[in-house]
Amino acid sequence: MSERNLQTTPLFLAEQIRTAEINAVNIGNVTLYQLVERAGAAAFQLISERQANADEILVLAGHGNNGADAYVTAALLLEAGFDVILQASTATRPSEELKQAIQCFIKSGGEICEFSESQIEQAGVIVDGLLGTGVCGELNAELANIINAVNRSHAWVLSLDVPSGLNPDAGNYTTTAIEANTTLTFAGIKQGLLTGKARHCCGELILAELGLGEFLTVSSAQQMSCQTLTNAFLPRRRDAHKGDCGKVSIIGGDYGMAGAVRLAAEGCLRSGAGLVTVISRPEHQLVVSVSRPELMFWGCELVDMEVYLKLGWASVLVIGPGLGLSDWGYNLLKAVDLSDKPCVIDADGLNQLKTMPMTGKDWVLTPHPGEAARLLDLSITEVEQDRFNAVRLLQQKYGGVIVLKGPGTIIYNGDKCIVAPVGNPGLASGGCGDVLAGVIGGLMAQGYTSMEAACLGVVIHGDAADLAAKSGERGMLASDLMPYIRQLVNEI
Repeated sequence: MSERNLQTTPLFLAEQIRTAEINAVNIGNVTLYQLVERAGAAAFQLISERQANADEILVLAGHGNNGADAYVTAALLLEAGFDVILQASTATRPSEELKQAIQCFIKSGGEICEFSESQIEQAGVIVDGLLGTGVCGELNAELANIINAVNRSHAWVLSLDVPSGLNPDAGNYTTTAIEANTTLTFAGIKQGLLTGKARHCCGELILAELGLGEFLTVSSAQQMSCQTLTNAFLPRRRDAHKGDCGKVSIIGGDYGMAGAVRLAAEGCLRSGAGLVTVISRPEHQLVVSVSRPELMFWGCELVDMEVYLKLGWASVLVIGPGLGLSDWGYNLLKAVDLSDKPCVIDADGLNQLKTMPMTGKDWVLTPHPGEAARLLDLSITEVEQDRFNAVRLLQQKYGGVIVLKGPGTIIYNGDKCIVAPVGNPGLASGGCGDVLAGVIGGLMAQGYTSMEAACLGVVIHGDAADLAAKSGERGMLASDLMPYIRQLVNEI
């Protein structure tokens, strides 16, 4: 399969957007204020469509060009007959664009009011134009209080460009951030809006390009979802047999953890692998084989020649689900290392990897933030503070393809960085990561490269979770994903 079938959408850093704006202005294509007018027009159009019957609209304007966007939006709303209240503080050094936008608002009959937390809390519709991409470090107390008041309200909240307080490059915030229902982002999608805390803060994400698309030539990352993929899975040949569809050995399941390796193995089968063998403690054969007789099983007490034969039989290895931290798991990971087979390492396989000098292989590592923190000798907070940096550090240290799981999973192979904003909090239950490891291993066994398999596996797994969550996120189980995984590998 060729990577050209894995279509993506470009993502950008805030600085790349600013450079595009400057380049557009420098060639005489547009002025900065015309860009502000375009942003305001796009916001007005969206509000008119979504909140046409709003009794009153509260607009919060900051001191930068995000504030200018808010003033123009408010002016257009006033001219259209909406009841608008605009709250702002006095800018000490306003830009020319902000000055023009304020004049436009006043000319339309608007009045500028001081910030009122009580009024914010009672609002029904709020437009957030406080900061945009201008956040830098800790917020001052006034801004933090305003943002917290917005979040305490029951209003429908539209953030212009970026929810105020949120870092658009990393997807985190230091103090607090607006929790918007909808974010209308301008020019290009900022990479941080799809991962980490941004997944909660942005709500629905909508792009208004403002005519700057031709000036955004180099992206920082790419977005992938089922919506961007077509023909990722071609129909099988009519003369295909199980040996053509890949052989996978799933290794793990120390005492008391048979379920993890069992879930990984079924995820592998449901992704289309032809033959799957589970290598686990002999006591777990009944758990694995009775519930899913299509799985083969090999009981392992000691890592002997029979185990090496089973590893050699497979085209891809998946190790880690339920592996544990005992010598049993350590010796199995060493055996996988010696086999020199393409592999997926997950869960306790990653915790064991921390103690072993292994790097640069044809593997996919699938850490969640806690495992990533252990692998990097960092805190979970440090990992989550900049997930893009964390995934780069992991790849530099361990090689291969890194799948940093979480809200807005990031996949990185040292060259391409893919963000997959898929899945939901229903995945926050035991076994879901094991299923993902099995799916990725199954795709690798079917001939996809490690990067392709990781990207497709994450998207399929996340979209399967979204389909399963139609019955509710709470109480969703890892096994609930299985029928949807089968559905998606036959639809994408």
